[in-house]
Amino acid sequence: MAQNHSHGHQPADFGRAFAIGIALNVTFVATEAVFGILSGSMALLADAGHNLSDVLGLVIAWGGAILSRRPPSPRYTYGLRGSSILAAMLNALLLLVAIGAIAWEAIRRFSEPQPVAGWTVIIVAGIGIIINTATALLFARGRKGDLNIRGAFLHMAADAAVSAGVVLAGLLILLTGVTWIDPVVSLMIAAIVFLGTWGLLKASVQMSLGAVPSGIDVEEVRAELAGMPGVSRVHDLHVWPISTSETALTAHLVTPAGHPGDAFLVELQDRVARRFHIHHCTIQIEIMDFEACRLDPDTAV
Repeated sequence: MAQNHSHGHQPADFGRAFAIGIALNVTFVATEAVFGILSGSMALLADAGHNLSDVLGLVIAWGGAILSRRPPSPRYTYGLRGSSILAAMLNALLLLVAIGAIAWEAIRRFSEPQPVAGWTVIIVAGIGIIINTATALLFARGRKGDLNIRGAFLHMAADAAVSAGVVLAGLLILLTGVTWIDPVVSLMIAAIVFLGTWGLLKASVQMSLGAVPSGIDVEEVRAELAGMPGVSRVHDLHVWPISTSETALTAHLVTPAGHPGDAFLVELQDRVARRFHIHHCTIQIEIMDFEACRLDPDTAV
């Protein structure tokens, strides 16, 4: 058996982004609570409570990112890399709860119209747009390569959208006096955020079940391995995520001409990392094809 392991790839560290984002949002929650009490606005106090979920979402994502960098141990031989997948799933669930609360309140307001939001509410919501957008931008560069970071990004982008809706609806109501504008805008925002959140939840559930990461075609991986010099057949090929940013691969390669040597394994590692961004490979070399491996065909696990 020949094995090849690469551990050089590490997920990007967004520790500073998380710290800044949490500090900004805690400050904003405190500001909303103070102005809510001073103005007697239940809307601001309710939104302050909602924004606490953003802080929780960022804490969860940061915790998952920190745990995923823990080194392997005798019990957790991959370390705690899977925590970032759990963090992304929890963030998606939190977002769905928040969307449900927004939709419920919007539907209730059709039958029980609320007074027009005062300028205090509109101004504070405007501040919320700036803070939430700035926080979302801290995670923008990592949202495509790391599902956990994508969860943090979506959480803050969603809140920026909600704050924008509050400002827009408030201004339109002040101009027209039509109160149903507020729940309609809220439902539209909830629907838009739901689409992104559903994708996040679906992807995190798939990752937790060991599904092949999106963007990787297993048959293309198989063809790449089979095309290596001296390889006559590939079986027991598995590709799965070990975190929201790292992918692992195992495979059996049949090489009847004999063991291909370490240079072969190094080249294979480089090819797989370069083309498929898979940085953790374990390869078993089998020389005699006529002795069937018990893990052949690929339906055996």
